[in-house]
Amino acid sequence: MNDRIKLRVLGISYSQIQTGAYALILAQVDGPYRIPVVIGAAEAQSIALKMESITPPRPMTHDLFVSFAHAFGIKLKEVFIYRFEDGIFSSELTFSDGERQVVIDSRTSDAIAIAMRTQTPIYTTKEILDETGFIMEVRGDEQQEDDESHNSPETNEGKPKLENYAIEELERTLNKLIETEQYEEAAKVSEILNRKRSQNDHSSQSNDQ
Repeated sequence: MNDRIKLRVLGISYSQIQTGAYALILAQVDGPYRIPVVIGAAEAQSIALKMESITPPRPMTHDLFVSFAHAFGIKLKEVFIYRFEDGIFSSELTFSDGERQVVIDSRTSDAIAIAMRTQTPIYTTKEILDETGFIMEVRGDEQQEDDESHNSPETNEGKPKLENYAIEELERTLNKLIETEQYEEAAKVSEILNRKRSQNDHSSQSNDQ
């Protein structure tokens, strides 16, 4: 058990491997490694909403599961990503009602979505981290700005790209999408919003130094 690695949810990006899917990025706690997990659009929406601390008008499946568990005094103790085989991660959910403990197999995307709603720790093995993990390249602000300057500021329809929206505009757009239950678009906006917030935080820290 000592070789287990604790992970945290870093963010969601579009999958470069599978069309219509997303890549959930898990980060090693107190370490440089990142693990990409390919997930479906529905799970990406659920995770993105939780990352933004947004409550949808009606409970989603993972919210309903958590409410059900709480109603019967069942607590999720941990999520353990225990296997990686044929490009698929396998996970276990460990539940306890105070008297007995039960381990249930789960899709990793569902396990992560539930863990985020219950503040439950996520673990994997050192072997999986070594096999699937990568160290994210950190680019400087100047390089990123140069890259963005080569991108057209408008779409083919003449409307501004979401990447060029201000944070306040993105927040308003995200809220409207949630209200109308357009969760797939909301996940896209959420990703851009998180990236812009991170850039602003980095910029603020640099100015304070």
